[in-house]
Amino acid sequence: MLIQVVKSKIHRVKVTQAELNYVGSITIDRVLMEAANLIEGERVQIVNINNGERIETYVIAGESNSGTICLNGPAARRVQMGDLIIVIGYGYCEIEEAKTFKPSLVFPDETTNLLP
Repeated sequence: MLIQVVKSKIHRVKVTQAELNYVGSITIDRVLMEAANLIEGERVQIVNINNGERIETYVIAGESNSGTICLNGPAARRVQMGDLIIVIGYGYCEIEEAKTFKPSLVFPDETTNLLP
């Protein structure tokens, strides 16, 4: 049996942009993506700490070391610039593998969105 587990997490990152007139997705600084083991096109859940919203979308890569966190398309209505969010990616594991699996957790600087 497979179960879904947290695979990747970018914890408490600041929204730098919200682009309503875009097809959709979340643009994430490529360095943060790589540190969290996220790939372009991967489905993620966005949890807005400021208002409790939960959104599902997919990842697109932003410029490296830019600190970019941009919600695009309809998701842009669910955030404000400056909101703190958590980005969570999930994966499937066999139960025994899930018991020892360690997710990639990233804790960027909340003011710059860059890694310490």
